[in-house]
Amino acid sequence: MPLKDGRYTGPLYRALNPVYAREPLSGRGAELYGGRFNAKGTPALYTSLDPTTALREANQVGSLQPTILVSYTADLGPIFDTRDQVGLEQYGITEAMLADSAWRMKMLDSQSVPTQDFAGSLIADGFAGLLIRSFAKGASATDFNIVLWNWITEGCVLTVVDDEDRLSRM
Repeated sequence: MPLKDGRYTGPLYRALNPVYAREPLSGRGAELYGGRFNAKGTPALYTSLDPTTALREANQVGSLQPTILVSYTADLGPIFDTRDQVGLEQYGITEAMLADSAWRMKMLDSQSVPTQDFAGSLIADGFAGLLIRSFAKGASATDFNIVLWNWITEGCVLTVVDDEDRLSRM
């Protein structure tokens, strides 16, 4: 169980576009373009519980592009657990809505994106992020991500593992 009492403590991984490698805590790319669980204008960090899932998530469209794999140590909460059916029902969200692959097309067509609306409600309710199954091609039911909106706040610690200061030299 990756969550204990609504908190996640442990390693996280993220496969970054090299453009953002000097700012691995910024959430800038997601803020500019939006994502499944964040509307444009809302910074977010899409992290994974293992490196392979992070690579799958970052390279879902087309061929593998240049990618920087970053590791973090984390102590974060509260994190909403999407495996909690009762919790999902309270927000009027279903597993099918979470997995809807049409989210990007809806966003591009300026339609309402239920997963972005769900994330907005979680943010308003004080959640730092959510634990969600990976929907990337090749992912299994045991591959999970944590999407973060409030990682620079009291009660949350997210630290980039870069003991040799490699990212500053990019």
